[in-house]
Amino acid sequence: MHLPRCLIFLVSLLLLPVLAHAKPGPVTKGNVEVELVALQSSIKPGQPFWVALKMNHDAHWHSYWINPGTGYVTSLAWQLPDGFTAGDIVWPTPHVVQDTAGKVTGLGYEGEIFLFVQITPPANLAAGATVTLRATAEWLMCKDVCMPGDAALELTLPIGSEEPTADVRHARLFNNYFFQLPAAVPGWTTIATRAGKTITLSLTPAAGQLHRPANLHFFDNEAVLDYAAPQTVREVNGSYVLTMTAAAAAKPGAPARLLGVLASSNGWAPGRSYGGNLIDIPLTDERSGTPAAPVTQSVPSPQPSSAASSLPGTLLLALVGGLILNLMPCVFPVLGIKVLGFVNQSGSDRAKVVQHGLVFALGVLLSFWALAGVLLALRAGGAQLGWGFQLQSPQFVFGMAVFLLIFALNLSGLFEVGLSATGVGGSLQMQDGFAGSFFTGMLATLVATPCSAPFLAPALGAALALSAFESLLVFTAIAVGLALPYLLLSLFPVAVRFLPRPGAWMETFKQLMAFPLYATVGWLLWVLAGQTKDDDNGLLMISFGFVLVAMAAWAYGRFGQAHGKPGRQLFGRVFATALLAGGLYTGWPKAAPVAVAGSYQVTWEQWSPQAIAAGQAAGKFVYVDFTARWCATCQTNKAAVFHSDAVLAELAKKNVVLLRGDWTNRDPLITAELARWNRSAVPFNLIYAPGKPDPVVLPELLTTDRVLAAFTQAAGR
Repeated sequence: MHLPRCLIFLVSLLLLPVLAHAKPGPVTKGNVEVELVALQSSIKPGQPFWVALKMNHDAHWHSYWINPGTGYVTSLAWQLPDGFTAGDIVWPTPHVVQDTAGKVTGLGYEGEIFLFVQITPPANLAAGATVTLRATAEWLMCKDVCMPGDAALELTLPIGSEEPTADVRHARLFNNYFFQLPAAVPGWTTIATRAGKTITLSLTPAAGQLHRPANLHFFDNEAVLDYAAPQTVREVNGSYVLTMTAAAAAKPGAPARLLGVLASSNGWAPGRSYGGNLIDIPLTDERSGTPAAPVTQSVPSPQPSSAASSLPGTLLLALVGGLILNLMPCVFPVLGIKVLGFVNQSGSDRAKVVQHGLVFALGVLLSFWALAGVLLALRAGGAQLGWGFQLQSPQFVFGMAVFLLIFALNLSGLFEVGLSATGVGGSLQMQDGFAGSFFTGMLATLVATPCSAPFLAPALGAALALSAFESLLVFTAIAVGLALPYLLLSLFPVAVRFLPRPGAWMETFKQLMAFPLYATVGWLLWVLAGQTKDDDNGLLMISFGFVLVAMAAWAYGRFGQAHGKPGRQLFGRVFATALLAGGLYTGWPKAAPVAVAGSYQVTWEQWSPQAIAAGQAAGKFVYVDFTARWCATCQTNKAAVFHSDAVLAELAKKNVVLLRGDWTNRDPLITAELARWNRSAVPFNLIYAPGKPDPVVLPELLTTDRVLAAFTQAAGR
């Protein structure tokens, strides 16, 4: 979730004192010493030059590569003079890093390394002046424990008119590491194939290639591989074959290319010292591939983050981040309800108010501990998870959205329930109210997880890399920060007295607090839109599900409330329950339809006359669907036909090409095609058989039988 601009501005202001204290020369933080160094002693206007982040690690300590495996990648955030630009980091060949027990913990570097960046100055620099390059370096350093580190660095260079000369202080080491950078090695043919969870990389040397690489290991840039799994290497008829394991989270058939560095302990050619061969080739699902395409290094831009330099610093960031969570849009609506609860209690027994505040804090604390336990358990099992991981489940997001929608409708007055269930109202003063306070604390934690307040993201990043006990301390600090304002409000009754007394205004305030909850439901619907993009009707059915849930709330409030006759109440509650069940069933996110045999997935391609011709030329049936989102009949057709096991089996059997002409927005090509068939509206569906120029035209309203009959008719022509 992106931070609002005002928060980005706040973070920038907070960083200004750090940048103002940038230092030339080496800086030591924790167990790593860092320094900005340059190959040349001066700058020539308009001529690119190389600088490097020089890192010295204490013995047995390491930092991380662009694909860290665990932890997070080293980054440089530049603050350059006007007209200067900085390229991406060019990474040396990494190695597998292990803890003292021999367990693989990631991919990275130990000892002394150089991370290179090319800087391009403007052409209008004045000779004789000097410029200062500033950068904030951030990294994660690990041994058996991990600590984030950061340093504000600077490098001052004069501007000259002549060709720059080498800086004698750094030239030898700079050149030595520079020529060890990975490069595309000529004289090798490389092929990558995939079969299930097994990825195979084959290398064949050209005729006359005498150099034989040793101890091969492939490091992929994009976490395609299980970084901790062993890789086997065997020689087959003069070729090298590496067998590797795909990461558990990698999707079948993705990505389309294999990108990374193939390391050799004795280099790749006589007289050359680099140990990394850059690989950038197609990754196919067949057993035989194609010769490798020309290899170019491609690295994504690192994303800078703020970090604490020690565990106490991380705990402080976590505490401040938890405090700021109270102001985030995904948390504030729920906590507004808690404020209303304090207002209700303002005239109550002080001890009771304190107890409610402590119970609320306990709900927050236990929820954070439970969340930390789940994260740590999954991390121990090898899962790569982050803050808000449960929001990656569309089923969880839908359930959360339904819950908040019901909550908002209750606040709007559509129906009333026992107020102790929501933590609102006078019953909070009773024993049942403690359950309400505890529940509100749990709910605050639940809706806080998609938020990333300032200072919270680096603390969470460190928590996921620390030991289990230290991670639990970080989560505890976040929970204390989130609950602290309400603890203070309950522990100091004088502050409670300043709150307004209960009155008629509270009903207006309660209804007002429903609208932030509606906004949260809208945001969750936007999340669901991204998660169901592969299912044409997914978002539509979710929206219909919300409507049924809202209707269930109305039915309960209109007919099932306690003020009605018993028969009316029973009818209202049964009717509301049925509507709620129907809404959950209708809107529950479902996987995109797949054929029973698993060999065919409904995937639509864009319609064009050329696509029809290509499908028929390949000997396949072609199904064309002209449709639009505003066409209700079109959506009914898709729901009836493309969720049918019989139709899916037929599509799989014939390996049908599916083409869609989307007329949601005006498209002159589709309009002309419809006119060619004397049509001016959608839906309009056609089936082309292989080698048959004339298609079968389907009726406007489709059924399973009609579609199957049309396939039979097309095949028999």
